[in-house]
Amino acid sequence: MITGPQMRAARTLLGMDQKTLAKLAGLSVPTIQRMEASHGNVRGVVDSLTKVVAALEFAGVELIGEGAASTAGGRGVRLKALPPKH
Repeated sequence: MITGPQMRAARTLLGMDQKTLAKLAGLSVPTIQRMEASHGNVRGVVDSLTKVVAALEFAGVELIGEGAASTAGGRGVRLKALPPKH
């Protein structure tokens, strides 16, 4: 659904701190910190993840899944696929 680095990047693009995201999502700051510390997909209560995604999208970020096309247009940043390690 969303990765820790993707969550941090989205928040940073918005110029938003963790406290503001927590408030918008109706969650605690430690919950946001735990989510952002995830290396891969954020694990946790589905309701909490849904609230974070909704808050980021409401604030103006389009979260793009791996291999998915951006449908909303606008400016953005996307990580390139890493080459396979030998």
